[in-house]
Amino acid sequence: MTDASPLGTAEAAFIEAVRTGDPARLALITERYRRELQVHCYRMLANYEDAQDLTQETFLRAWNKRESFKGHAALRTWLYRIATNACLDFLDKRNDRTPVPSELPDAELPYLQPYPDRMLPEDPQESVVARETIELAFIVAVQHLPPRQRAALILRDVLGWPAPTAAEALKSTVASVTSALQRARVTMREQLPDRRLDWRSPATHELSRDEREVVKSYIDAHERNDLDRLTALLRDDLRFAMLPDPGAVITTAKDAVDGWVSGGLFQRGYDDWRCIATTVNRMPAAALYLRTPGDPAYRLLNLAVLHIADGQIAELTGFEVAGKPWLGLAPAL
Repeated sequence: MTDASPLGTAEAAFIEAVRTGDPARLALITERYRRELQVHCYRMLANYEDAQDLTQETFLRAWNKRESFKGHAALRTWLYRIATNACLDFLDKRNDRTPVPSELPDAELPYLQPYPDRMLPEDPQESVVARETIELAFIVAVQHLPPRQRAALILRDVLGWPAPTAAEALKSTVASVTSALQRARVTMREQLPDRRLDWRSPATHELSRDEREVVKSYIDAHERNDLDRLTALLRDDLRFAMLPDPGAVITTAKDAVDGWVSGGLFQRGYDDWRCIATTVNRMPAAALYLRTPGDPAYRLLNLAVLHIADGQIAELTGFEVAGKPWLGLAPAL
């Protein structure tokens, strides 16, 4: 994803389209990069809808700056540079997107949204690292970094850019980018102490057999209102959050289920479930549909995103997902 050989096919085609003033051709050339640029913006912002907007802003800026592209860098590098600075400009203007204090949990990110796997890049090289760098834990950890440290980490450690290329993109010096990267790595180690931190090496992006089996059991327990089975699936140090509600809790399995029941779940009116297995952020998830008395249909209620370890659910992050068609989930069954 770094600078390519002198004037590759895409670069030559882009320059020719600029010369001939062909906006349709320019749009066609840049459109092939949309998905990966959107993932890049999502890593920067942790919000799918903002990532969509900033990707569109990237294409608008690319159009306005089209005459400046001379092919000295790969077209992909040029677009990433524009996208990175569009995100930095966005973060500079948003007081609610300041770095998250290190002691606050993921549920203190009310703007965090899941990323639909169907919108991930199809490029196999991107998919090799996608799971490690698109999982919720990584996305949340990155939000603890100041914006320019965030950009330095993503450009250098996730995309694998050389220091001079990253420095040019950030309009900075190699020394400044290197320093920002070193500070970012320290914070990431604090936020992800048990996770692999070398995102440039190959990583799996397929769900394991254990993960698929646990999701199947979780869905079955929900649909049968089998609280004993649901409790058995949860670790006794479960991390639970329901966004956008503030606060994540570490709780025992029994206390978690008891809390859900006391809140009304699995009681009359909230006991007729249908669930669909899915994936977001390369993580196993279950879309939960509830049918209330008198309603012939099951209505989409929540999305439960699961982090599974050793055959049990270690983390459960719930999202209110009604009215979010970009997830690709049917609103009713």
